[in-house]
Amino acid sequence: EKSMNKQRRKEVEEITTQMQDLRDRLEAVMDEEQDSYDNLPESFQSGERGETMQEAIDNLGSALDSIHEALDYAQSAIE
Repeated sequence: EKSMNKQRRKEVEEITTQMQDLRDRLEAVMDEEQDSYDNLPESFQSGERGETMQEAIDNLGSALDSIHEALDYAQSAIE
């Protein structure tokens, strides 16, 4: 028998839906930043601006990994 009641399960389902939306939005920003980086001349890519952009992209990727992990935990809680 499932331990979480229907109301709490529904609340977690709504939260995971919102988290998925946030994940998609964050991923879109990361993709746009990656495109901007890719379109920079190589001299800018290897310069300070490019390094700053790449660091931001890496941090967004880490944030996405954390959201994926949080979603897995939340979904496991209601299975």
